[in-house]
Amino acid sequence: MPALVSTRDALTVSELTRRIRQALESGIGRVWVEGEISNLRQQNSGHQYFSLKDADAQIRCVLFRGQNRDQAPLRDGMQVQIQGDLSVFEAQGQYQIVVRIVQQKGVGELQARFEALKRRLDAEGLFRAERKRKIPRFPRTIALVTSPTGAAVRDMLHVLARRAPWVRIIVAPVRVQGDGAHEEIAAMIRRISEGTIPGLPPIDTVIVARGGGSIEDLWNFNEESVARAVAECSIPVISGVGHEIDFTICDFAADLRAPTPSAAAEMAVPDQTDLANYLHRAHDRMETCIRSRMEQSRRLLDLVSRSAAFREPGRILAERQQRLDDSAQRMESAIETRLHRLRDRVSHATRLVEMSRPDRLLAQRSDWLHMLGDRLNQAVHRRLEEQRQRLVPLGNLVRTLGPESVLKRGYSMTVDSGGNVVSSVSELSRGSRLVTRLRDGEVESEVKDVRPGT
Repeated sequence: MPALVSTRDALTVSELTRRIRQALESGIGRVWVEGEISNLRQQNSGHQYFSLKDADAQIRCVLFRGQNRDQAPLRDGMQVQIQGDLSVFEAQGQYQIVVRIVQQKGVGELQARFEALKRRLDAEGLFRAERKRKIPRFPRTIALVTSPTGAAVRDMLHVLARRAPWVRIIVAPVRVQGDGAHEEIAAMIRRISEGTIPGLPPIDTVIVARGGGSIEDLWNFNEESVARAVAECSIPVISGVGHEIDFTICDFAADLRAPTPSAAAEMAVPDQTDLANYLHRAHDRMETCIRSRMEQSRRLLDLVSRSAAFREPGRILAERQQRLDDSAQRMESAIETRLHRLRDRVSHATRLVEMSRPDRLLAQRSDWLHMLGDRLNQAVHRRLEEQRQRLVPLGNLVRTLGPESVLKRGYSMTVDSGGNVVSSVSELSRGSRLVTRLRDGEVESEVKDVRPGT
């Protein structure tokens, strides 16, 4: 039998698991790990569970809802790099990584954040073309939201002074690099939009700009707060951040994107040389048009001055008066003719009304009904007399051919008890009751014997 061992120092499973978790979290803690996603499971709660594996091993991972919300959608087979805290899920005794950041393998963290934020804001409709406003063609005041000491502001001031020296320029100073710079940029855009800066004149256009640099240098213009401030600005915004190859979230949210700060200044104002040339051409066209119009008016005036209205106004007036009198006479005649026709129509209508009086109509209808009644009686009497005349010879013929006439000549007629005429002895039998009709009466008899003839 093995010797008994004291168990006073034995750990429970929970205690051991807790010590392992504490050792992993304190000993390893937050790590970056890369691998392939497999067994991805999306819960209704919004949490995502998956395994991160390579050719020889795998580890369980959990990405809680709200973490890394700007990430691209995960899928099985995706090669990713994750940052998270190594821990233990004590209920199952399984170690896992609680994920904080997920980015595709080969894409830097900032680039991944850039793409994720761009997708999310685009899905909200922040970059829709129909919400972008037209940049004023002839602004009077332009605000430059940029660093007051950078090369970008000097380039823009030079371009604006050369192209449109009459435009008032207001430099709204902000930091364009470093921690918290995006909050300054967003706050300045909102103050300009709301008009809360004392003594600030009405602004027609806002230019948000800075010079070129790395993605880290330009990152403040990729922050969500700057994008929303630009999109919500009540004044049209031009974004001129970085070089031509650089794109920021600010560019997509602005009403117009310029490849550089200098290009933004050029887009904001017309060129005075081009404008002067345009005004000269417009002046020449207007002068030509005025000359042409004056020449047309001169010819018209000359034509009018040689017309009869200018040479003999009295005669023309007299002719117009005579025509007026003639028209008045024709009108009076036409009115009289019209009134005469109307009187005839009224008279005719009066006669029709008189003829349509109810008492007269009733009398006419009564006479007509009496006449119809007389004609009907005459037709009935005539019809009856015709039928009577047709029945007299028929009656005589019936009387001549009828049984009464035959009986008067000495013949008789025998019928059985049912009233049927007996025409043959074969219809009789002994005991049959017969009635024999004679000229002056009837004789009842009973058959004693039936003897058919030969």
